[in-house]
Amino acid sequence: MNYKNFKRKIYLEDKPRAQAREEILAAHSLTPEKEEIATSTSLGRVTAEPIFARVSMPHYHASAMDGIAVVAESTYQAHEQNPLRLKRGEEFSYVDTGNAIPSPFNAVIMIEHVDVIDEDTIEIIEPATPWQHIRPIGEDVVQEEMLFPQGHILRPADLGVLLAGQQTVIPVTKKPVVTIIPTGNELVDADAAELAPGKIIEFNGSVFAGFIQDWGGEPVLHPIVKDEPEKIKEVLLEAAETSDIIVINAGSSAGSKDYTVHIIGEIGEVFTHGVAARPGKPVILGKINGKIVVGVPGYPVSAYLALEWFVRPLICKYLQIPEPKRQTVTVKLGRRIVSSMGAEDFVRMNIGYVNGQFVANPLTRAAGVTMSYVRADGMLIVPTNIIGYEQGDLAEVELLRPLEEIKNAIVFCGSHDLTIDLLSSRLKRVRTDMKIVSSHVGSMAGIMAIRKGEAHVAGIHLLDPSTKEYNLSYVSKFLAGQDVILYPFLKRKQGWILPKGNPLGIETAADIARVHANYVNRQKGAGTRILFDLLLEEGCLTPDDITGYDREMFSHLAVAAEVNGDAHGAGLGIYPAAKAMDLDFVPVADEEYDLLMTRSFYESESGRLLISLIQSADFIAQVEKIGGYQVIENAEPECLLKEV
Repeated sequence: MNYKNFKRKIYLEDKPRAQAREEILAAHSLTPEKEEIATSTSLGRVTAEPIFARVSMPHYHASAMDGIAVVAESTYQAHEQNPLRLKRGEEFSYVDTGNAIPSPFNAVIMIEHVDVIDEDTIEIIEPATPWQHIRPIGEDVVQEEMLFPQGHILRPADLGVLLAGQQTVIPVTKKPVVTIIPTGNELVDADAAELAPGKIIEFNGSVFAGFIQDWGGEPVLHPIVKDEPEKIKEVLLEAAETSDIIVINAGSSAGSKDYTVHIIGEIGEVFTHGVAARPGKPVILGKINGKIVVGVPGYPVSAYLALEWFVRPLICKYLQIPEPKRQTVTVKLGRRIVSSMGAEDFVRMNIGYVNGQFVANPLTRAAGVTMSYVRADGMLIVPTNIIGYEQGDLAEVELLRPLEEIKNAIVFCGSHDLTIDLLSSRLKRVRTDMKIVSSHVGSMAGIMAIRKGEAHVAGIHLLDPSTKEYNLSYVSKFLAGQDVILYPFLKRKQGWILPKGNPLGIETAADIARVHANYVNRQKGAGTRILFDLLLEEGCLTPDDITGYDREMFSHLAVAAEVNGDAHGAGLGIYPAAKAMDLDFVPVADEEYDLLMTRSFYESESGRLLISLIQSADFIAQVEKIGGYQVIENAEPECLLKEV
């Protein structure tokens, strides 16, 4: 092509910015690549798949205090009027915070409550209770617990959790390589010995690299390329071979040396030349050899905005993470702002808080004034269908210095189940801006959370001892008059979780009492505990017959972790928890694990999405592959209608 003779380029269109963005995202078809890196170097990286703990933290029973380890039952007679003396080695052992608790001790007494008689003798006046001041196995992290889902951006504390879980090498999504090509005869490097009139220091490339790195990309800043069409063509073709995304700066306008759009059209495809926005109108969006190329204006503010509009979403799509959104605030405008119909106006604003009211004033709107962007507190976006604002009008402004908005979350509360982690991971995969935030507080607490409006969904499995039916009677009793949905989710097996080989030969609750197994219970209000209490009643047993009845854990995995560390341990829980720890499992009952939610959430977009994921063939297959589960397909929800 003879570039010297081309006609000055007129914009092909003033395309709406949103339309141009969607078109370029649709054209970006690269498959993200995964790489393994050391956890210690993974700060800020994005997990490529769910990551699970290899070990519990702590992985042993640890002292939570400086003091002495004792057998709690041997201290019961201690009283201020009856001091009890203990011998070192036989009846107590000194421990510091974090020390392993030596056998056979099962409690710690704070050193402040110990009277030292001599080197080998101490005296106490208060009894200890079993497991007081002892950190149980898995108090912080439980083996096989999902630490992070796919698409999680790792923070400093996250690295500690990963290392504590013995995840020293982790899978992350490879950073997309973004080549930045600055063009122009007028450009010189910042360290130029002499800055002649008409010469401009090239700084946009470094700013672009900073934005791209901040967004999770891998910037590659190419040396300045002169306004020579064949050279620009050569560099673009080279970048298409080595990059995932290409950014070319300058040459996108309608000037006599703006060759970029012609070159892209010759060696690739142009989707857009010109968007209906100010500043930032002269943008080129295209594709070369399967790689997206974004041509941004030379003026800094125009370039920064165009980069945010079109490059940031490409990087986020590649990494499979949500595009960050800014906080907004309603402001009172201190000055009149004039715009024109047909194009979005992006006005940099200074914002102050005066007499209880946010007040904002515009900074210069010139596209080349970099400091107006640096000094701006916010950005007022004037829509295409209005011609501006009057002084004193209220308007919404995007903040340029905010904390990130709280991401959309489905708040899950109630009984713990491993499938909720799988559901959260699948939700994250299909909606990168959503996740499930769960707390394992037991079925009854889950019902109360729905009652008080503190959760979207509660997992419950409460057996009614009188009817032998699950859940409905409890919901009817505690949520009477509320418009809620009880959604049948799972049938799952509950049973005894036991050390490998079942060395104590446990088959029933009576066996647990008979052999004095160290039982690990669930917290009050948990469906598993209610089932255990029913089994005790049916066996003519009481809690006093069970060693460890008052020792509570808040998840099935935590129970399994405790049993895994004790040859005389036993617990009641679900099969997948036993399987995860390679423990024995003796089935006791089939139970119904349902999801409780308000009708408004059930009928919401998030609720419908959640149900569709539960009923998807992939999710059902993934859950049932674990074993001990049956997802209830095509479930019909039980509706408790609000009383009129």
